Amino acid sequence: MGDILSQLSSQFAAQSWAEILAVALALAYVWLAAKESIWCWPCALISTAIYTWLFWEVALPFHTLLNAYYLVMALYGWFKWRKQDDEDMTIQSWSVKRHALCISGLTLISILITQIGAMWLDTEYLYLDAFVTVFSVFTTVLMAHKVLENWLYWLVINTFAMYLYFAKDMPLTGLLFVGYAVFAVYGYYNWRQQLTGRKYAQA
Repeated sequence: MGDILSQLSSQFAAQSWAEILAVALALAYVWLAAKESIWCWPCALISTAIYTWLFWEVALPFHTLLNAYYLVMALYGWFKWRKQDDEDMTIQSWSVKRHALCISGLTLISILITQIGAMWLDTEYLYLDAFVTVFSVFTTVLMAHKVLENWLYWLVINTFAMYLYFAKDMPLTGLLFVGYAVFAVYGYYNWRQQLTGRKYAQA
């Protein structure tokens, strides 16, 4: 426990203002998204723009590409959520069968990427890295389209990501994902309440 606290203290002291701002906006994003506020997307846009630059600066090309994707999706999410009057932009829920098909396909893609990546990259945690990346790309689309179950995906993704960051001696980032996991539970509860209330009002 003392080692973790020491690592957290040293990591926090080493944070740049840009990284602190990116983390703060990332937390604001998930909190506002849970509230179904369109202002979550500007927070995501600025946060991911900062992270794209930061990851490029520290030579993490895959993280750079993933955050560049998040940058585009922040713009897409803002555009989609502006259509609040569209039936397609109310909170929706997918069937278990549809999710099962998606999960199966995404798992196969994760395995394939891992097998290809293993030829050039360090194999430690490679499966976990691929799983988190592939499912994050997919779940961001679910968020943009207001699919209720996106929060359940994020809960699982963030839990695995949390383990990955702690295993890689990045406890500060690991704790950030603990917060993400908590927000995922809150987001699912809040969106489900709204979906249930809408169905009740229509009955």
